[in-house]
Amino acid sequence: MKNYYLFFLSFVLPLFCSCKKEAVSIIPPIEEEETMIAAVDVSQYPKIAQKNPVFKNKNGTPKDFLELLKENGVNTLRLKLWVNPSDRHSGYEEVKTFSQELKNKGFKIWLTVHYSDNWADPGQQVIPAAWKHLDFETLKDTIFAYTSRVMRDIRPDLIQIGNETNSGFLHPHGNLISNQDNFIQLLQAGCAAVRKQSDSCKIILHYAGLNGSSWFFDKVKDVDYDVMGLSYYPIWHGKSLPELKNSLATLHLTYGKKSIIAETAYPFTLMWNDWTNNIVGLEDHLILPAFPATQEGQRKYVAEIRKIAQSADHCLGFSYWGGELIAWDGPESTEGSPWENQALFDFDLKALPALQEIRNP
Repeated sequence: MKNYYLFFLSFVLPLFCSCKKEAVSIIPPIEEEETMIAAVDVSQYPKIAQKNPVFKNKNGTPKDFLELLKENGVNTLRLKLWVNPSDRHSGYEEVKTFSQELKNKGFKIWLTVHYSDNWADPGQQVIPAAWKHLDFETLKDTIFAYTSRVMRDIRPDLIQIGNETNSGFLHPHGNLISNQDNFIQLLQAGCAAVRKQSDSCKIILHYAGLNGSSWFFDKVKDVDYDVMGLSYYPIWHGKSLPELKNSLATLHLTYGKKSIIAETAYPFTLMWNDWTNNIVGLEDHLILPAFPATQEGQRKYVAEIRKIAQSADHCLGFSYWGGELIAWDGPESTEGSPWENQALFDFDLKALPALQEIRNP
């Protein structure tokens, strides 16, 4: 492990200084676009690309992965950002470089800042190791400085302050259950940094699931943000797409914010393409009989999600999660993809019909 004390001196303290002493230049506004956000999360593509997979279009012709997304109407790419990951994937420099490549190809950037060194979700919100010994006030300053740097360097079009923050983030300081006031202050520090750097970037707060979403967004009603984001996976969040639609509408009517389906996915098969255990693998995980685990079932599911997003003025769009997560590490890997049966490419890396539904008018 790295010497985190040196990391603090060389990284965090300069941020404090630059935040307090230098004049901050405002990022120019980006022209507002009314088009629905048709997004795919491709956070692990830089890691997968190192294995040189050959992606193909629906006809089986080899094609560049990003060009395939663009040809099929994807207009926004979602990337996760970890503070100091052990292998540098999804770390600051990789995300900064990759996001610029994506912008050059015409994509908008939706950045999900985990404020952790690894996965942050409802079951784990582990504070970055370099920040673990900071007192609360210093942690707030660190969040402001770190988020300010993200905004200056990466300049996303949308940004999440935390990922699936059902229980808060940056535990134990920002535990929503036991330290609600601290959680709100940390959120506000992140949001304030975004506002100071940009008057166009949309701020998303992100909750996983439908049950409890009203409780969560009531807790954060005084925070300055723009969009309510929900994750929706049938395996965890219920098997009713009408309930998803109603939840989005109710949240908008109650809190007056725009909404977005921040994460969703569905299998095109229950088979495996490597030796890594898949997360979705049973018929009980599916919405049956409407959406079987077939290519057509996956296509219909994505089409319905898109229609839900398109049917309400308050919903900005949706993001398909793990579209790139093929069995990238080889057919016998036990540390490969737990998601290859929910990717947007089949086991021969040919584009699936669902990809065309991300942005089908």
